[in-house]
Amino acid sequence: MIDWTAICALQDIPRLGSRRVAREGACDVAVFRTADDRVYALLDRCPHKGGPLSQGIVFGDGVACPLHNWTIGLGDGHARAPDAGCTQKFTVKLEGTQVWLDAEELRTLAREPFVPQAA
Repeated sequence: MIDWTAICALQDIPRLGSRRVAREGACDVAVFRTADDRVYALLDRCPHKGGPLSQGIVFGDGVACPLHNWTIGLGDGHARAPDAGCTQKFTVKLEGTQVWLDAEELRTLAREPFVPQAA
């Protein structure tokens, strides 16, 4: 059974934008909201050079990294071709207007130092 942590209300995330969730001793998690109110969560770091995805432009089901314009899929964290690499995805749910993240994933996933996955 998943131990859920309340993050924010849906309206606290701008449409086609994001909100960062700070983690002690680890990279933040970016929670994204699409134009049709779908919610996704990824490590706030592009696999290319570590750019902050939370500062990128959300379009459709992807986000463009603000550093080099790589497109990262919100649903799976994978860079879209021709680029290659992946950032950590986090389990998120929307219940009513409340956004929740998996507490165990927040504590344990992607805590190691950043190493770019692609050149």
